[in-house]
Amino acid sequence: MNAKSLVTTLDRVMYWVTKLALLNFLFILFSVSGLIIVGIFPAAVATLGVSRKWIMGQYEIKVWSTFKRIFREEFISSNIIGWILTLIGGIFYLNYKVIVESQGDIFFIIPFAFYLVIFLYLVIVFWVFPLNVHNYASVMQQFKNAFIVGMTKLPITIAMMLLLFSVMFFSLEFPVLLIFFTFSISATVWMWLSMRVFSKVLGDNEE
Repeated sequence: MNAKSLVTTLDRVMYWVTKLALLNFLFILFSVSGLIIVGIFPAAVATLGVSRKWIMGQYEIKVWSTFKRIFREEFISSNIIGWILTLIGGIFYLNYKVIVESQGDIFFIIPFAFYLVIFLYLVIVFWVFPLNVHNYASVMQQFKNAFIVGMTKLPITIAMMLLLFSVMFFSLEFPVLLIFFTFSISATVWMWLSMRVFSKVLGDNEE
């Protein structure tokens, strides 16, 4: 590798490092600006939305203005989806506590069925937000589509879960990544895996 190609490679690396760091910063900023409660879900969707445009080849978009536009457009729908899932997750947690405390008093099939339902819940969680960015539909239709896509593309669903959990686990070992890269890298991986199936299952939705 000659000096010119090395400089070009380093320039490209720094270009993407800067973009990913900016996107990560925007996720944190907009989440906090919404006091987390109403900010985190539209911020997550906006982060996925910017990542989607990069994956579609729109590398020169203005990250700040694009993020802010998606955040505003998806503010209501993403919060509805996010808080429905949060409420359901809270109910599951309470049921989990009951199962743990009653381990010797319940039929063995109940914990098995419970963990199966949790897995199906996670399938919806991992697909509904990319779908919210990619395919415009009603909230209930998004949940339905998320379940169908997640179950019909189960290997990719499992790969998505493993990769995202791995990124988060690695970030907990190196907390500085949370500030600069964790959320933007997670969103890019998440959206890249999602886009691999969207064109086949739902059809391309170019924007």
